[in-house]
This record gives sequence, C-alpha cells and structure tokens, in this order.
Amino acid sequence: MAIKRRQLLLFGGLVLGGGLGGAAVSGFFKRQPEAIAPTNAPTKTSPESAIANSPESAKPTIKRSASPAPRGLYAPPRGDLRIVVISDLNSAYGSTDYIDQVKQTIKFLPDWEPDLVLCGGDMVAGQSTDLSDVEIKAMWQGFDKHIASPIRKAKLPFGFTIGNHDGSASTYNGKFTFASDRNAAKSYWNDPSHDPNLNFVDRADFPFHYSFQQDQVFYLVWDASSANISSEQLQWVEKSLASEVSQKAKLRIAIGHLPLYAVAKGRESSGNYLNEADRLRELLEKYNVHTYISGHHHAYYPAHKGKLELLHSGVLGDGPRRLLSGDLAPNRTVTVIDIKLVSSETIYTTYDMDTLKVVDLATLPRYIDAPNGRITRRDIKI
Repeated sequence: MAIKRRQLLLFGGLVLGGGLGGAAVSGFFKRQPEAIAPTNAPTKTSPESAIANSPESAKPTIKRSASPAPRGLYAPPRGDLRIVVISDLNSAYGSTDYIDQVKQTIKFLPDWEPDLVLCGGDMVAGQSTDLSDVEIKAMWQGFDKHIASPIRKAKLPFGFTIGNHDGSASTYNGKFTFASDRNAAKSYWNDPSHDPNLNFVDRADFPFHYSFQQDQVFYLVWDASSANISSEQLQWVEKSLASEVSQKAKLRIAIGHLPLYAVAKGRESSGNYLNEADRLRELLEKYNVHTYISGHHHAYYPAHKGKLELLHSGVLGDGPRRLLSGDLAPNRTVTVIDIKLVSSETIYTTYDMDTLKVVDLATLPRYIDAPNGRITRRDIKI
C-alpha cells in the first residue's frame, strides 16, 4: 500500500530531494500503436578506442531475430548486441506497486530479445525516515514480484545502479542518513535467489559499486546515489578501468544514478548531479569509456561532451520532467541500444511508453546549458 508523501528533511544539503512527484497515472494504451520509424542517427568512436578482445568462453548460441520488437511497435534492426535501458521505476514513498507503463515495459522486454537489461536506479521508493524496516522490505518484495522475478523468468541478465531512493549514499555526521535503505538493498541483492545473472568481474561491494562483463563489453557501476563519489571509490574506478579485462573488452560502459550534467527542470540545483563532473568525465575518457548511462532527472536526453557519450535515460515510473531547454511535454521512456562492436556504433531506439511511439531525436534540443557545462545532442557534431 502506497504511503502518503511527506516532506523530506535535508541533511547538510547533501540529501537528494524526493522528486517522485506526479501522482496522476496515465492509463495503459490498449490500442495498437502506429509503427513509426525513428530518425535517430548512430554515433561512433574512433577506431583507436575499440580495443580487440580475446574470445569469451564458449556458451550456448541463442537464436536471435533480425529486427525483434513487441508486436505493433517499430522494430529496429538488431546490432551485434542489444541492451534495453530502463530507469526510475518507482512511485510514491513506500509504494510496493508500479504504474501500468512500468508493468507493460517489463512484459515487453523478452520481445526485444536483449542480451542485457540495464536499470539507471530508483527501483523502489525509499529515502524517507518515516519508513520502517518492514515497509522498506515490503518495497523490495514488490520490486521482486513485479520487476525482478519476470526478468529472471525470461532469463535476461539484469545490470543496475543503486538510486537515491534505493539506498542513498548521503551522510550526516559521518554516517549514512538512510542506512536502513542501504542495508535492505544489500540484503535483497545478495540473496542467491535474486541472482541478476551477470558475469561479475568484481562484486566485493555489490550492489553499490561493482563491475561485470557481458558479450565483450565491460560495465562499470559506481555508487552515484548521492552527488559525491568518494576518493576511495574513485581509486577503485581507475583500477577497474585500467585492468586487463576492461582494456581488452571491445567497449566500456559506465552506469550511475546521478548524471554528470543536469538536463531537467527542478533538477538543476547542486546535489542533483555529480560533483566535479568534468574531472569525472576526464577519468572515464582516459580509459576510453564509450557511454555513461544515468537516471534521476526523469527526462530523456542522449548527448555527448568531450569524447564521452551521455545517456540520460529518462523515467518509466511517476514524475516525468521537462528538459531545461525546449518546450517538449514530459514523457516516460525506454531505450533500446543496438551495438556494432567492430565500429563501436551505438544506435538508439527510444519509445515513449505513454504513446508507444518512437521518440524523434530531431525534436530534442540541440544542446542543453547545464549549470556545470553545456552538453550537445548526440547526433550534433562540434
């Protein structure tokens, strides 16, 4: 049962605000949608950044369709690999259920035939000191019922990052403000029955920061559930990205909940994006990370800055937001990424889950001036 939203006290200015707003829920569209082809253009990195990898251990060959998609939706051509990206699934504080768009997306996942499902965080609706341990555990039980269990049954590997509403890393007087949230998240994800089916490289601090490799792509997940990434964790990041398994991979992708640069109205204040964004970006660029995938801002915007691709993955649950630029109405989105390993191309097909149509990249602003720097739409060359 969803708990009425309460105003959340800010601790030391570092605790992220609720931002789960938007209690009104759009009904599920039962009509068959028109299949609309996207205008999204692929992007590529230089050949130097595509580092050859030795073959992975033999595994069963899975038959894939040429252009898999749910019936009635636009079916993009499949790349060498396919990832489906979802993010920010939750509703009101303490809720144990999910809106129709979230549930429908989970049903759709097997039809896209992904090699991996990634989540940009905020899988549950914590970060309230009014929630008891019993209520926090109930949220994860609801997540398992509606999200994780169907993904496991479909045998889809599931990578994710912890969001501020899952287990915020914000602190007060040297202690985690939401320690109960973090303990519950750790307990849930380290239960063997909740195995996410990943090929872990390092899971010593799973689920907060960890790395894994799937199909010749190296994934690094850092704990961006608050605006600060500790120096200790950054040492681990550098060591992980410099490792042989990372550098022999054909592509590197990093995932964290908070973005490097702000894109959404109401999320442009300090604490809603990572501190020292340029320094963090340069660290990822140093090791040829191709893309940084984030959530939290509840607005879809694919961008680039410097040599790094930036996927602000939007929201699937409650509270979609407007971009800082332009006048597009807020929407709920899911993104299919098709990867061509030889050329390091990543091709996005993003669906508006309120209309089941493809988001036209050309309708998004050409650039966004975030408080900490300008980012440019991914198809615009500088």
